[in-house]
Amino acid sequence: MSGGWGEPVTVNLLTGFLGSGKTSLLKRLLSLPSLTDTAVLINEFGEVGLDHLLVEEVDEEVVLLKSGCVCCTIRGDLRDAIGGLMGKMRRGEVPAFSRLVIETTGLADPAPIVATLQAEPSLRHHVRLGNVVTVVDAVDGLHNLDGFPEALRQAAVADRIVVSKTDLAATDAIDALERRLHELNPTALFHRSDMESAAPELLLLQDVHDLEGRSAEVRRWLAAETSHAVAEHGHHHVDRSRHGEIRAFCLTADEPVDWAAFGLWLTMLLNRHGSEILRVKGLLDIAGVERPVVVQGVQHTVHRPEHLERWPDEARTRLVVIARNLEPALVERSFRAFLGLTARVAAPA
Repeated sequence: MSGGWGEPVTVNLLTGFLGSGKTSLLKRLLSLPSLTDTAVLINEFGEVGLDHLLVEEVDEEVVLLKSGCVCCTIRGDLRDAIGGLMGKMRRGEVPAFSRLVIETTGLADPAPIVATLQAEPSLRHHVRLGNVVTVVDAVDGLHNLDGFPEALRQAAVADRIVVSKTDLAATDAIDALERRLHELNPTALFHRSDMESAAPELLLLQDVHDLEGRSAEVRRWLAAETSHAVAEHGHHHVDRSRHGEIRAFCLTADEPVDWAAFGLWLTMLLNRHGSEILRVKGLLDIAGVERPVVVQGVQHTVHRPEHLERWPDEARTRLVVIARNLEPALVERSFRAFLGLTARVAAPA
């Protein structure tokens, strides 16, 4: 069993708007044999209703579940909660775990949590971010996306989107919601809550840090359909509600890019527009480096770059950006100017 201070613990975020069904999903996941080496941080046990799963109470903040999972409440600072739970593991007070799931409140913005995991000195060498899993209600999802900025942000930063309550919604309503979500976040993997068999593998056990699945994961969220629909045809989602415009667009380069120039460009972009950059995901062809480099970021926070063993397809540098109130053409112009790339010629209408 992995985990401990020698090997980073993978942290997955489970988020979703009020009443979306993330608690029901969490309860089902915690009962699965494939997730026995999982720890969970939640706000209060009573809100989650884990009574039928409890087997032993370690103290007022920690319980052990029949499945072998460790469940802990968040009381106060998230950094202290993570550090305290990992300290218990190091001292042998709870079983070792290799992954940690943090269930957020229904009104939470995932970005500050990502920033804590990536930038907090006491944590960043001991944890690594896995998937951000967002649950969206099939009945009220469209209404929530239109009416609440928290719901938009939760969907925009997701790696996995679970559409819940599909048994309560009409097929055409579910399809409309999924189209809207795909336009909002073309890199996310979609999953319906009634497709139970694949849930743990798709949601928590496969991510870009998984050595076995890295190429497949990157190939999925940089699929040709995203490149063609977003980059070539200029397709993007515009949410014209009072919360501003959210667009997904793709930046590409046919020639290798300079790592220092890219880093400077991204730093300046996030410094000036970080609160509007909801998500950045990309694969880079770096000059002088044979292996492709994966970059990911949420708002002001950029994950540690990851190397793939090989290119997943013939395409090279592609960077998918999900942003609010930013004109894609201006972002692309700065991208190409900073990196010294050849200006693209607009296709005839």
